[in-house]
Amino acid sequence: MSLQAHDLHTEFPEYRDAIHALKVSDNHFSRLFDRYHEVNRHVVRIEVEAEVATDPELEDLKKERLKLKDELFGLLQRFSPA
Repeated sequence: MSLQAHDLHTEFPEYRDAIHALKVSDNHFSRLFDRYHEVNRHVVRIEVEAEVATDPELEDLKKERLKLKDELFGLLQRFSPA
């Protein structure tokens, strides 16, 4: 199984500067960013079989990761409109 990188800098390379700016200036963004990466690390550990989880547990984590990514993307778009 080939794993894809899901860190925000890989997902949104065009927002690299905005990600940094928001991490240091916006507590809400920073908390979401940290939670996103925490969930992502958990998913990766399960996918590489370093941790055990049921299929529904893994799916729930992936859904949470997607929800967080969507919210973070919205904040990034508002911070740096095109």
